[in-house]
Amino acid sequence: MNKHLKQLIDLSEVDKEIDAFEPQIDEVNYQYEAALVTKENIDGEISSLEEEMKNEELKKHKNELHLAELSAKLEENKKRSAEIKTEREMKSLQLEEEIAKEQVTFANEEIVRLDKLISTKKEKLEELVQKRDDLQENLSTIKADVDEKLTDIEKARHEVFARKEKLVGGMNQKGLAFYQKIRRWAKNTTAVEVKEQACMGCFMHVNDKVYADVIKGEEIVTCPHCGRILYIAEGEEA
Repeated sequence: MNKHLKQLIDLSEVDKEIDAFEPQIDEVNYQYEAALVTKENIDGEISSLEEEMKNEELKKHKNELHLAELSAKLEENKKRSAEIKTEREMKSLQLEEEIAKEQVTFANEEIVRLDKLISTKKEKLEELVQKRDDLQENLSTIKADVDEKLTDIEKARHEVFARKEKLVGGMNQKGLAFYQKIRRWAKNTTAVEVKEQACMGCFMHVNDKVYADVIKGEEIVTCPHCGRILYIAEGEEA
């Protein structure tokens, strides 16, 4: 195989390795980021519950104040009943008492309802706080694990970059520029195999002459359809 072609193929493989590091890094970071998002969501739920409970406590307090006012009013009506002189005054007082008693019943029922609601939300809040605290404890462990994996990836990436630097240093600059021009659009399919007389980049059939030149490997051959660099893998010439 042509020396320059071999270098381009090797460079293509090294570039594939380099590009593969990014998704590895993203995958490792995702574990920690997902835990952070979960914690943020829990924090949001806790804030919402606390705000809801605050509003319900306020409603309960207003009902308790109203209840106290109604009780005072009923006590006052008892005193007034002794001073009633006419039937009309008596009926008016009875109507006031009936309305006040209905309001007392409603206020008591509302207080009971709000108490149950607050109690349920308090239990939910305690569960969420415990869940958040547990997650917070795990975050440091997850972060340490992520940092260790990222260190290993960075070490491996450094080694691959060193290989690329050494490879590029020994390459013909004209051939390197040619490779980089194709890589700008072809990315990790800059140099591709030919299988069953088809380019594995665009999957188009190549003619016999191009195929024969690729098999010889004496010069750099590009796909007549897509322009990618073509080669035959060792042991597959047949």
